[in-house]
Amino acid sequence: MSEQVKEVVVIGAGKPYRSRLWVCGESLDRVGVVGLSTAIRIQEHGGHHVTVIAESIPGDPKSIRYTSPWAGAHHVSVAFGDPRLNQLDKETFDIMWEMSKPGSETEGLFLRIDQKDYYEVQPDQDIPIEWMPNYQLVRTDLVEGTVLATSFTTVSIDTPAYLPYLLARFLAKGGSVIRSSLQHISQVLEGALTPFKPDALVVCAGIGARFLGGVEDKDVYPIRGQVVLIRAPWVKFGRTINGKDEVTYIIPRRSGDVILGGTRGVDDWYPKPRPETTVAILKRVIALAPELAPPGTKNPTYEDLIPLVIDNGCGLRPGRKGGIRLEREIASGIPVVHNYGHGGYGYQSSWGSASAVFKLLNEAW
Repeated sequence: MSEQVKEVVVIGAGKPYRSRLWVCGESLDRVGVVGLSTAIRIQEHGGHHVTVIAESIPGDPKSIRYTSPWAGAHHVSVAFGDPRLNQLDKETFDIMWEMSKPGSETEGLFLRIDQKDYYEVQPDQDIPIEWMPNYQLVRTDLVEGTVLATSFTTVSIDTPAYLPYLLARFLAKGGSVIRSSLQHISQVLEGALTPFKPDALVVCAGIGARFLGGVEDKDVYPIRGQVVLIRAPWVKFGRTINGKDEVTYIIPRRSGDVILGGTRGVDDWYPKPRPETTVAILKRVIALAPELAPPGTKNPTYEDLIPLVIDNGCGLRPGRKGGIRLEREIASGIPVVHNYGHGGYGYQSSWGSASAVFKLLNEAW
């Protein structure tokens, strides 16, 4: 690379809800965890000026099209049989583990928790998380209907605090943000929205990659996730049941809020929480963890959780046939790197994906 500053534009942002970020992702022109992490990684290497173009940014109202704020989220890798994803997840976890170190300036964005994952069906592939702290494979004392479990220590991410932190960090390092809605990547490549023509473009459009002109990736599809947010500061553990047809999870945040889920609605575009799904989630989580009810509650039922509910919502995870698209092409003589399709694992693969983008850019110059 020459010493001249390279102008890089990042479109939107690519997912994330969780590391089993069953609910996560971004949509077209919404800047989320993948896009912000990518922008930071490029900006902080020096010799680059990064501009993020997005219609919405952290702090804007939640919506079905802007999924990252709805994320749980915690770091639990789902990279079964996928060496590339396993590497992305591991790199991201190592960074988040360091960020959550007691006494660090970013400790407050995370909560280190004891996590237990149950499986109703024996996984086809080895569970690739032996590198997680305190990892153990468990075959006794299981939840009814499950065949094995894993226990380990991980981090949950307080997403309402984490996303604004990423944005502030990006801006503090000299990055720029332009609010705009795009119809075609040519609008960026030709410099219609910036005072310059970029030296490179990074597409982190989440589910919007299905519709964005110049990309229009029909392998991208929605995986709808619905969650319930309760106030339960006594909950300091994470639990998940990976079911045959559904997933149940409990993800506490440092703030004392707890995310309860969830759903996996493939090709489900419904934009509002379904009341019957909210009730179903509450019934499943109280069966998994009666400790969710206020301390001292006898024989707790889902109705004991209702007074604790402070919000519920849903988001469209940006799934993609074939997994994440992490590759480079040339358009109008400019390197274009694609970084989208993270499904429900945007947060847990965000920093690893960002490093992969940076490597692809360097190879192009």
